[in-house]
Amino acid sequence: MPKVERAIIMAAGLGNRMHPVTLTTPKPLVKVNGMRMIDTVVDGLHKNGINEIYVVVGYLKEQFVTLEKEYPGVKLIENPYYDTCNNIASLYVARDYIENAIILDGDQIIYNPEILAPEFERSGYNSVWTDGETDEWLQTVENGIVTACSRTGGKGGWQLYSISRWTAEDGKKLKRHLEIEFEQKKNRQIYWDDVAMFCYPEEYQLGIRPMNKDDIIEVDNLSELIALDTSYKKYMEGK
Repeated sequence: MPKVERAIIMAAGLGNRMHPVTLTTPKPLVKVNGMRMIDTVVDGLHKNGINEIYVVVGYLKEQFVTLEKEYPGVKLIENPYYDTCNNIASLYVARDYIENAIILDGDQIIYNPEILAPEFERSGYNSVWTDGETDEWLQTVENGIVTACSRTGGKGGWQLYSISRWTAEDGKKLKRHLEIEFEQKKNRQIYWDDVAMFCYPEEYQLGIRPMNKDDIIEVDNLSELIALDTSYKKYMEGK
């Protein structure tokens, strides 16, 4: 059975939807009830014995430097394209580390570290079954294999979350496909997730890792941040 050996945390983005909080603090370093979001991610990885951690930084990158001191095993990788390209650039600059890796966003809150367990059967995303309507990416799964994914959502499917695991074989493929899209095709305004899911779907047989909705929270905007931590209400005054 494949096992995660390393982690790649995406932390380069501008966090525009959380202005004005993110004008001075990169989103993964925003504190929610006293704890930075990225700390819940790193702590969850450590609880699962995953200590080789690469954090891809860009926007306000100098603020992440303390992470390397706070957490032995954390290394920063700079994404110089963070303000001109979509997040395909972040995985492109970390492409040498995808084999047997877990890839996850730094701007989410991990409530249940078990969802980051290192053992897995096939490459794919942590997902939550949803009966109701959602506008998030929604996967159709048959016999444990993802057969389709809707970017515009729907209902009655597996909602994709930004935690994924990649086998050594799929990691090699994904590295090659990233290089083709980013270097040769200059296809730089897509999500890195598009590469396996939509650019080369026939070359991967992705599965899912079921989890519960309350295992994790993805904090997308200022309103969602205020719902979790009312100390940020002051930023809504005058809006």
